[in-house]
Amino acid sequence: MATKVTGKDGKGPPSAATNLIAGGGAGMMEALACHPLDTIKVRMQLSRRARQPGAPKRGFLRTGSEIVKRETPLGLYKGLGAVLTGIVPKMAIRFTSFEFYKQSLASKSTGKISGSGTFVAGLAAGVTEAVAVVTPMEVIKIRLQAQHHSMADPLDVPKYRNAAHALYTVVKEEGPGALYRGVSLTALRQGSNQAVNFTAYTYFKEALLRWQPDLQAGSGQIPSWQTTVIGLVSGAMGPLSNAPVDTIKTRLQKTPAEEGVSAFKRISIITKDMFRQEGVHAFYKGITPRIMRVAPGQAVTFTVYEYLKEKLERTKASGMLVAKYD
Repeated sequence: MATKVTGKDGKGPPSAATNLIAGGGAGMMEALACHPLDTIKVRMQLSRRARQPGAPKRGFLRTGSEIVKRETPLGLYKGLGAVLTGIVPKMAIRFTSFEFYKQSLASKSTGKISGSGTFVAGLAAGVTEAVAVVTPMEVIKIRLQAQHHSMADPLDVPKYRNAAHALYTVVKEEGPGALYRGVSLTALRQGSNQAVNFTAYTYFKEALLRWQPDLQAGSGQIPSWQTTVIGLVSGAMGPLSNAPVDTIKTRLQKTPAEEGVSAFKRISIITKDMFRQEGVHAFYKGITPRIMRVAPGQAVTFTVYEYLKEKLERTKASGMLVAKYD
């Protein structure tokens, strides 16, 4: 599979401003729609209940209902402030860096990029967003999500009151370096996610355009419902490939660092303890709500991004045309 980096009309990739607005809008819609499932996923990953014979399984429905019962429905939105704060730069960096890496890896003579090139571009984009934005955002989000307090009870005061207070407290008590706890695992998760996600999405989109020649000859855009479907399918592939990494990362970021213990050693300890005390299944805790969150999240992201990008580029083109003949 090889795809052309520039369109039929010769236009280059979307500008940074387009990626900022379209990516940021897509990210906010995704966060608002899917954050409760992320909270359930984090609680399941932090649960240390070992599987016991005859004991009822604690699935995502039961976990979600317990959060609502004990902490009100607002408990499902813990950490949302941290996500919304970082989602605009995260999405802008993701799409802008992906286009940059695609341009760098494309053939100089044909302007086309291979399937492996798309995979590498997605991998690099995921690592870039993980280092620049995602890791600090995830540390704060997980600290907030891990708190078992009722948001309806004013007397039940948690350690971290909101995203800003959590950021201040973590930096004050543990130092700025705490915000980058688990950065290697986050980069591995984001990199593999976006590598699989962008590769699958690009492949599906090109296949749909080949099957619909009238679209390819026209705007080169597939209908929104098709974007939603292929975004859903491609979004589900990442979590299946890196669930153990995400679970270990969550446990690493939840707790403060131990003096004299390296990050690699802590990762090793967490991994061994999980395997010894809880079994292999522990590495896949929260996989159901994660897929249920990431897959529709990517469907929302790609659908809103493609829609806003098309509108912005059309508006830009109209403005340039008016200026030309003004």
